[in-house]
This record gives sequence, C-alpha cells and structure tokens, in this order.
Amino acid sequence: MTALEILQALVGIPSESARSNQPLVEWVCHLLEPLGWQCERLPYRDAAGVGKVNLLARPPRASAGIELGFLCHTDTVPPAVGWETACQLASDGKVARGLGACDVKGALAAFLAAVMQGPQQVIAPGVALLLTADEEIGCKGMEQLLAARPDLRMQRAIVSEPTSLRPAVAGKGYGLARVTVRGREAHSAFPAEGRSAIAAAAALLLRVLDGAGDALPGLPLLLQDSLFEPATTSFNVGTITGGTAKNMIPGECSFLVEWRAVPAQPTGTVPERLRVLLQSMEPSLPGTTMALELLRDEPGFAPAAQDALATRLSGITGRARTGISFGSEATRVARIAGEVVVIGPGDMHTAHSDRECIPLAELDEWTHTLAGLIRTGF
Repeated sequence: MTALEILQALVGIPSESARSNQPLVEWVCHLLEPLGWQCERLPYRDAAGVGKVNLLARPPRASAGIELGFLCHTDTVPPAVGWETACQLASDGKVARGLGACDVKGALAAFLAAVMQGPQQVIAPGVALLLTADEEIGCKGMEQLLAARPDLRMQRAIVSEPTSLRPAVAGKGYGLARVTVRGREAHSAFPAEGRSAIAAAAALLLRVLDGAGDALPGLPLLLQDSLFEPATTSFNVGTITGGTAKNMIPGECSFLVEWRAVPAQPTGTVPERLRVLLQSMEPSLPGTTMALELLRDEPGFAPAAQDALATRLSGITGRARTGISFGSEATRVARIAGEVVVIGPGDMHTAHSDRECIPLAELDEWTHTLAGLIRTGF
C-alpha cells in the first residue's frame, strides 16, 4: 500500500477524542502483525468511561531497548461545523484534504508505508512505533502510557506533528488560568450604586495581553528565544463571561488566560506575574476584588545536549531547525528520551479546520526519509 492509500483508510476511521480510538489502532495492528511486528496494546478508560488504547509496536527482530521511537497520536479534534465529508480523503493531485490529514494521520501513513517497503528483517531492531489516544485534550493518553510502562526509555524520539518537515528541537510550555473579577451588581439606572466587574476585567485584560504586566517592578523580565515566532512568552484570552442582563451593572466577570512560555522560562513565573498584577490593580479599582485560579502550568522542552537526530533530519530534509509554539506530546516524551525532535508533513496552520490538508510531495518525502531511518537506525 502507498502512503496515500493508507492515509485514505486512516482518515476514513473517525477518531475524534470523544470516541474510542480502538478501531484505528486495530487497523494498524492488522497491518503490522502479519509482517511479524509485536503489538502491545495498553487499554484504559477515559474520564467519560470510553475505552481507549495506546500501542507499543516493535519489529520482528526487536532489541531490548528502543533506539528510535516514532510517536503518533491517533485522535483528532471534532470536524468543523458543516464539514460533512471530513472523514473522506479528497486529493487534487497536489494536496490531500481530510480530518487528521496532517494532524497527524499523514505522518502515521508515511511510517506504515515505509515499513512495508522491503523485507522486515532489515528494519533496525531498535525501532519502535508508539500510538497514543487523547493528545488533543491534554496529552492524557501519553500520561496513561507512561503510567502503564514506567520502565519505558528511548535514546531518540520523533514526535509527529505538522511542521512542514522542519525539525523542531524545542517547544513552548503551556499555561492556563481563570481570572475572576467581582464588583457590585446594581440596576444600570443607578450606576453609582454598582461597581462593574466587566469594566474592571477589561482594564485587567488589556494588561494581561500586554505581557502580564511585563513592566511591573521587582519581577524578572520574561525571556526570549529566537527559535520561536513570536520569540517571547505569548498570552491569549479566548473566552470571557459576565453579567446577568443588559440593564444590570455586572457583579461578576471571569475570563480564561492562556500562555505559551519559552522553554527557559521556569514554571510558576507567569502565575506569579499574574498574581502580582491583580494585587497591583485592585487599589485603582475600588469596590472590586480579583482572584486567580491556576489550571495548568506545564514546561516546554529545550534542545537536547546530544542532537544527532536533529542534525541528521536537518541534513536529510535540507530544512533548518525550529521551535514550535503549539502543544505536543514532546514535553512528556522528553522525560524518557535522550533527544526529542518534533517533525512531520503538513502545516499546523491548516489543522483544526475544514482546510486541513497535507501536501502530497511532503507525504512522499517523509515516507522516503522514514524508510531510510528505520532501516539504518542509529
């Protein structure tokens, strides 16, 4: 089977995070097991009770240790509203469009197509394929995998994400907090009797988006890293709620603020900046209080000291190293691998939308690259 044929089959198996990913994993196992691959299924149930499964697959002559792990998550985001053909791969000869095409079923299709090229006995014994569930909702499948196999280690790891085949050697961390502002509710006909929580939240929100009070005295400046665009820790407020009626001064307002910190930025830095910012603004907004609830504060991953895999991939693809600002399983994999590189065909700018697609030239190039890597090993 070609990579495109495999991708068509994979996209045709719905696997958004709310569903079980078992049908997709079993499809992969049914392809690999007749070739002599050893498929270790690691099942679990998610918070909703849905059965999920992670997979660790090794070639026929597998060694005791893993020298090169190839990782793919199996879940996708839900299809965009109105995208009725999301699970039907469509190709115009230049790109293939479908849900999960680049994030990341295309990378998995390339690996499987590479495996099928030639005798299995020439595949390096240190190669492994790892498939996970629930990456799109916080890398929960990878956490389950690490808990089920605490002994798992690998020398080098390729984490599949669409990077247009640029080797990403670093990734930003991820943080999330809920900010709640409380004022005093009153009828809008009597504004002096109330304190608008929305107005106070708006003033605070602007400071947050301006770098979480980067100019606040006594706090170290946020760090920069030229591997990323933007090069600094970035902030976003994606949702905001507040108020009860159009003619009432709102007594409460809350918003979610997320940040993506460069790897060298210690965890805890941004939450502390936010707390100091809230404390500094309360005196200028009498009658209001502000509270911070930290939900996530996860570190990124930095370039490895030994970078043989990144050097080799950069040389093969002819593409410069980069960093990724979006989340991936690399932050977890870095705990168990000597070197982690995030790379794959396609562009994240098209993912998570009905524009999701993968360039066929990159799919073929990645298949050829992997065919060489899994046979030569390290």
